[in-house]
Amino acid sequence: MDTENFLLYEWIKMLYLQFSLPILSPVYRCDRSIVNRSNQTALDIAKFWGYKHVSTLLSKAMGVPKPFYLLKKVEEYENYFSRTLLDRKSEKRTNLKWLSAKQSHPDTVYILFSDLSPLVTLTGQQPEVRLCRLNYLHIKDYIANPDNFILVFLGVELGTKKECINIMIREDTKEEDEDEDGLVAWFALGINAICAEQFKQRHEDCYFLHPPMPALLQLKEKEAGVVAQARSVLAWHSRYKFCPTCGSATKIEEGGYKRVCLKEDCPSLQGVHNTSYPRVDPVVIMQVVHPDGNKCLLGRQKRFPPGMFTCLAGFVEPGETIEDAVRREVEEESGVKVGSVQYISCQPWPMPSSLMIGCLAVAMSTEIKVDKNEIDDARWFTKEQVIDVLTKGNQQSFFVPPSRAIAHQLIKHWIGMNSNL
Repeated sequence: MDTENFLLYEWIKMLYLQFSLPILSPVYRCDRSIVNRSNQTALDIAKFWGYKHVSTLLSKAMGVPKPFYLLKKVEEYENYFSRTLLDRKSEKRTNLKWLSAKQSHPDTVYILFSDLSPLVTLTGQQPEVRLCRLNYLHIKDYIANPDNFILVFLGVELGTKKECINIMIREDTKEEDEDEDGLVAWFALGINAICAEQFKQRHEDCYFLHPPMPALLQLKEKEAGVVAQARSVLAWHSRYKFCPTCGSATKIEEGGYKRVCLKEDCPSLQGVHNTSYPRVDPVVIMQVVHPDGNKCLLGRQKRFPPGMFTCLAGFVEPGETIEDAVRREVEEESGVKVGSVQYISCQPWPMPSSLMIGCLAVAMSTEIKVDKNEIDDARWFTKEQVIDVLTKGNQQSFFVPPSRAIAHQLIKHWIGMNSNL
């Protein structure tokens, strides 16, 4: 280590050992621009030597007060796919007697899926896409053979007992049995392609919503929440038919929320293992704000429609915090360094089972160096440009995702627009 790097190293070590906050306070104005001959700042060296606490301190403070847009109180916001009609009633998943009784109950609602696409129909004078809410009579033939279906208990309707409404078709039914607990259960039923084709031939006014994006964004918000839950669990079943530990076949338990290995001596049967339960993949998605507060960083992938730009995003890695994931992903994709990070809101994203963790991040550098292996392009857009696109629909130069995507809501949060606008 040469003398220059040694001095920087000792300075960082001193900060770490003494935790001298005044040195980094706005009063003393720590100069974050000083670099060595390798063009490394104090922050770069702190990261290199693993002084995480100092790295965080430099990233957050850097001699500059936290930007005003990070000081605003963040109100809890429910993004699309996060609202639902149901109480999941997880305690009922192990009650086999209760589940069995509800499966054949006349009030029980079934949502049908084929290849992870929900069965829908068009209703109303101004046609809207709605889920087909089926009852036991509609699906009993399909659950006679265990090889034909996957059944997942989704929960019970929120609020008081409501009469099961069959949007797809009306049929005369026999007198209903008395409902002992008044709970209206909902199930997701995944069927194979042959059964799906047979069903469509019988009910031509229904269809399976495909492709999933952007088709799922047509659903009513609370129905979309039900689909997000069902689709993610069904996707997990389609990928984990065999035990990830030993490769043996598995069986479904706990109302569709657990798969148990059939091999008696499998290690997965000892204790609790995450491979036995539906997985959720955390993804950070961030609105990166220019140091001057008047521009934001948006990027695009090659698969996007021409002209579409959105917030940068990426998967959280093992042993990584949300804040560190934001900083790493932004730098990997765009070359821009990020300091302060603030959580805003999250969104379930059933493609197949991600949780989008929305954040606001403040850039510490402005030069963009796009990694073409990660994204196709990244640019700084002014607040005026973004407002023009959102309010006037001026999409000649670029456009952003629709309002039901969390990226849209993060952009609105930054420019101070009401999320409902």
